Amino acid sequence: MAPLSFLSLSLGLLTLSHVSASAIRQGAANPPKIPNGPPYNGTVQSQAIPYAPQPALLTTDWTASIDPSNHWTQHPRPNLKRDDKWWQTLNGIWRYKNMHFASSAFTNVDDLADIKTIPDLKKKYDGGPFGQAEQEKETLIPSCIESGFSGLAENNVTGMQFKRTLKIPDHWVNETGRKVLIHFEAVDYKALVHVNDHQLGENLGGYFRFTVDATNALNKAGEENELVVTVVDPTDEPGFYTPHGKQTRTPSHIFYTPCSGIWQSVWMESVPRESYVSDLDVVADMDGKGMIVTMTVHSSSNTTAAVKVSVLEDDKEVATYDGSANQEFSFQVPDAKLWSPDSPTLYNITITMGDDQVTSYTGFRTISKGVVNGIQRPLLNGKFVFQFGPLDQGYWPDGIYLPPTEEAMVWDLNFIKSLGMNMVRKHIKVEPQLYYHACDKLGLLVIQDMPSMRPAASQANDAPNPAQQAEFERQLGVMVTQFKHHPSIVTWVIYNEGWGQIREDGNHPEFRITDAVRALDPTRLIDSVTGWFDHGAGDFHDNHHYASPQCGTPWQSSPNTPYDPNRIGFQGEFGGVGHVPENTRYDNFPLSLWPDPKAIATIPETYELSADLDSFNYRTHVLLGELRDQVEHYACSGAVYTQTTDVEGEVNGLVTYDRRVVRINVTQWKEDIQALYDAAAKRS
Repeated sequence: MAPLSFLSLSLGLLTLSHVSASAIRQGAANPPKIPNGPPYNGTVQSQAIPYAPQPALLTTDWTASIDPSNHWTQHPRPNLKRDDKWWQTLNGIWRYKNMHFASSAFTNVDDLADIKTIPDLKKKYDGGPFGQAEQEKETLIPSCIESGFSGLAENNVTGMQFKRTLKIPDHWVNETGRKVLIHFEAVDYKALVHVNDHQLGENLGGYFRFTVDATNALNKAGEENELVVTVVDPTDEPGFYTPHGKQTRTPSHIFYTPCSGIWQSVWMESVPRESYVSDLDVVADMDGKGMIVTMTVHSSSNTTAAVKVSVLEDDKEVATYDGSANQEFSFQVPDAKLWSPDSPTLYNITITMGDDQVTSYTGFRTISKGVVNGIQRPLLNGKFVFQFGPLDQGYWPDGIYLPPTEEAMVWDLNFIKSLGMNMVRKHIKVEPQLYYHACDKLGLLVIQDMPSMRPAASQANDAPNPAQQAEFERQLGVMVTQFKHHPSIVTWVIYNEGWGQIREDGNHPEFRITDAVRALDPTRLIDSVTGWFDHGAGDFHDNHHYASPQCGTPWQSSPNTPYDPNRIGFQGEFGGVGHVPENTRYDNFPLSLWPDPKAIATIPETYELSADLDSFNYRTHVLLGELRDQVEHYACSGAVYTQTTDVEGEVNGLVTYDRRVVRINVTQWKEDIQALYDAAAKRS
């Protein structure tokens, strides 16, 4: 996109007025200033420009809580965790350099796949001597380089490099027979990883974790090591048909500022050298014999080593099993409690394999479908549970793709749950593992979208070529494999509204892809096409319509297709009623509005705009009433309301983009949501 017009908003000098106190979260009356942050005391090898957060177009209540010395320090993978002495965060202050690739350096996605080494990148480089393009700057990791709290706020950067020094803890060095792994939770988009000039690995794809083994590249005990991550991210530049969801370099209305670089946590871990637990597949559900855990313990050596599994409830061991690594095994847990939105019971798991021990967790629940009173329904633990929740984009005004803190991330989920919603649709974005862990604990069902391929605006009618389609399908498989551990995830979504979907006559790859996803994960339902261009694949007939729903009804609007009674009737999107925030204005912009003129210019594209909150709440009440009628009279089994928050030029959130103004009448919404569940219960 063209560089955003960063307005100098002196938010610390403002106070709110003309706004009902009930519409603002407690503490929001004094919007926080962007912090300067404490000085970084680590060692750097060059004189980098010191870290300083850049002004944000819009802050949240958590912007001031960002602490470079304590930034996303939680263990990133609660589903596979070793003792605290064996892991260390690498988040914090790194050094950054814009590599200034030529605009014509990359012409298509195949170029990215061909980049295996730094020499491959040098062929594309157009910034003088490679690696000397400009002075380094300090940046906060994790972050999107486009965000204010990255300290960079840079846009349209295709090539970039991140560096930091690291020192191996003494007790890791003193413990013989161990190796050191470096984990990346997500880097957007192509990453090459070096330690001390040794290339350790590469990764393609902006949403998924990967690991490199740094053991043989490390310097002697006590010496510092340099970690270098080189990143290429073309986003939606012409020729790049990649899974990137709603990211675009030309933001407009429903497409937003992109995220580039190391946007999720980086950490290192010490593991046994000979063999360690590298991954877990855990399914806990019920069958005719009771509560069953089915598990595969993957080992780095790929041998059938002995493993011991313990299942605990409130630190009390309730089941044990002895099995073998790399072989699926099952065992029963007597009297286990089921996981559900009303009772999200989780059980801790300890796995011991030789010298290695990890902890994990699971929840007992079964996802299926079945005919209930003549209608195809989604079933949770054998019962029809009406699913209702918001479309959730996962965007933040201060962090773009990354919430400023874990507390901020969980606030969104707690807000959704507090309204009585039991589901969230994670819309064409994949979140950090901690997000899904929070959903597991809260009891929020998750409909998880695959990030869409979407061409640049000038190529809106293009379709992926075979190589691009294969890469999309590969990354879809990675998503399913990496996140299927979470009991909260109940449905996988392959395509959204035809974006990146091949739609040639007679060529409908969603059927084949659905079969492939079901082979990877037979424990969940699949929404092959949410919205339009539905050819009959998957478990859902999913309608998108604004503002009124058309959920399992005998009417529809193009390009939706008529309701298919052989599949589950579902309203994948509806609502979207908009309202321009009315609170204190600054330079002619509402305080809680994303103050970019280009975004504001697209507000009239909103599906429906209400003049004030009274009319907004009247309209949403009417729409929820229409949905209730469709539950009562037709085949509606669930619905997704658009959306949790405003996002840039979209002003149709339950709350504003800064999370400070709650638009909805909470009491009314709770009553309307409960009425949906009551209507569904009468049909089951």
